[in-house]
Amino acid sequence: MDVKVIGAGVSGLSTGIRLLESGFNVTIITDKLSPETVSDTAAAWWYPFLAEPLEKTNRWSSETFDELIRLMTEESVECITMRLGREYLVEECEPPGWSNDIHHFRILEGSEIVEGYSFGWEIEAPVIEMHLYMPWLKSRFEGLGGAIEIREVGAIEDIEGGIVVNCTGIGARELCDDDSVIPVRGQIIYIEQDPGFGRFDQQPETLTYTIPRRDVTVLGGTAQKGDWELGVREEDTEYILGKCEALWPELDRSKIVGMGVGLRPSRYEVRLESEKIGDRLVIHNYGHGGAGVTLSWGCADEVVSMLKSVC
Repeated sequence: MDVKVIGAGVSGLSTGIRLLESGFNVTIITDKLSPETVSDTAAAWWYPFLAEPLEKTNRWSSETFDELIRLMTEESVECITMRLGREYLVEECEPPGWSNDIHHFRILEGSEIVEGYSFGWEIEAPVIEMHLYMPWLKSRFEGLGGAIEIREVGAIEDIEGGIVVNCTGIGARELCDDDSVIPVRGQIIYIEQDPGFGRFDQQPETLTYTIPRRDVTVLGGTAQKGDWELGVREEDTEYILGKCEALWPELDRSKIVGMGVGLRPSRYEVRLESEKIGDRLVIHNYGHGGAGVTLSWGCADEVVSMLKSVC
């Protein structure tokens, strides 16, 4: 059975791979490939950020966690590594719903909490190097027999075939006339310095992170709703560095090697549902916010389950 997937970001490629593994014939239609997708600029620390509804995103993120571990350990995907990270919070709260689903989670001791915060936890989670992971996904997709067409899609009705999976991210705002999809601008900095463990403040209004990869550490960030600017802003650079230095005083600005900007495809909740458009069955899989990588495999599995239930 033939399936057309619109979009070749992390969601589109992961979904395409799962469909191929399940016996479907899959063609991805996209106007952008890596390194031109939003996914390529993702800081890509596994963490369910800006993604609702929690009862579903917690499950999808946990399923993705397990798959990333499997890819790292069983398939030796080198661009996935496990790193420790500490999240700091101003007030004490209940642990997140996914805390029991990961291998390492503990509440921080008082002596481990940085000034300005009163609570926090430590986790060990995958860090994904997207400039390597995206080409790996594309290679896996094509190796399984998937095809890719490079072209723009003006309307879902223009796509031939009876089954379409919509993984267009921010593009769904126009393609589906969905005004609830808005950009949340993220600016990041790359630095050749390892903090030892990641440091995080994941509240959107004070968002701060230092995500250690093998080659560089990714510093962030911003979460600017409705902001379409793709250029680097000097004032945001200073803002990010100031926040990161508060969590990581040893940060050495002379080791900065690059910067980037991406637009998270935010929505009040992930849209993962089916509808009929003309004579086509369409499954929408977009609106993952700042958790596209974190939700990718869980949502892909959900798409396959939905298709199997009707085909």
